[in-house]
Amino acid sequence: MKYISSTVILAAALSFSQTTLAGPNPYKDCGIGAALFSNTSWAAVTSNVIWDLGSTAITSATASPETCNGTNVQAAIFIKDTYESLAEETAKGEGEHLATLLNIYSCSTQARPSIIGEIRTNMSQNVSSSAYDSTSHMDKASNYYSIVNTAVASKCTA
Repeated sequence: MKYISSTVILAAALSFSQTTLAGPNPYKDCGIGAALFSNTSWAAVTSNVIWDLGSTAITSATASPETCNGTNVQAAIFIKDTYESLAEETAKGEGEHLATLLNIYSCSTQARPSIIGEIRTNMSQNVSSSAYDSTSHMDKASNYYSIVNTAVASKCTA
């Protein structure tokens, strides 16, 4: 029964993803799917539906459509692709990947020490969790993305 439900939902999502709407399409332009598969619409839709039946993508499109493309997608992809380096550089408090990430968000040089400090504090709590070692790469990257978004929310211009 669950398989049938997922198939029905996926078909509806694919149909919805091909509909022209004002603003971003939640299934292909928003959520984890869009971050992971920005150039492959069907994979973005599938990922969003599998991840949480598309609820995160729909919420993003409804509450904050500006997060469905541009800076946040670039940052999510960068974090996914360079997570290990970012985690290491975050622990050090500096590095090329960390600087690049803050460039993606257009963070000023003056704001960076505060932002990095906040990211380091939250990341150290995350890494010290007993579940961290068994957490998947995608979940680690997703958690890091959330930490960074919180830290840059009021401190960067993007």
